[in-house]
Amino acid sequence: MDTPKQYYESINLPDVLSIRNVSELYSKLTDEFHSRDSIIISIPEGAEADLSFVQLIESSRCQAKSQGKTFKLSSPASGSVLKVLERAGFIESFDQEDANFWLHKEVTL
Repeated sequence: MDTPKQYYESINLPDVLSIRNVSELYSKLTDEFHSRDSIIISIPEGAEADLSFVQLIESSRCQAKSQGKTFKLSSPASGSVLKVLERAGFIESFDQEDANFWLHKEVTL
């Protein structure tokens, strides 16, 4: 029987998540999409991010959904990533799925 493909190992990202290294990040994520069914991203505390990183993560979410894969953040967005989401107006337009992904806010009844 085959062993499940590393479901709980998170992908550690570098401290700089910007346009300068977005192609490297894209390659890393693409490799993970080819080899895993569940992808968990770990953003370093204090990482510096820009809008290109948020766009890459959003497109990765769409790709994961279309391929029936799980794509998550290991912890809620904070620091620079959270500031980019706020400045770009993402948080204002979040639906429940977005809030759950980026902020780990679950539906409560």
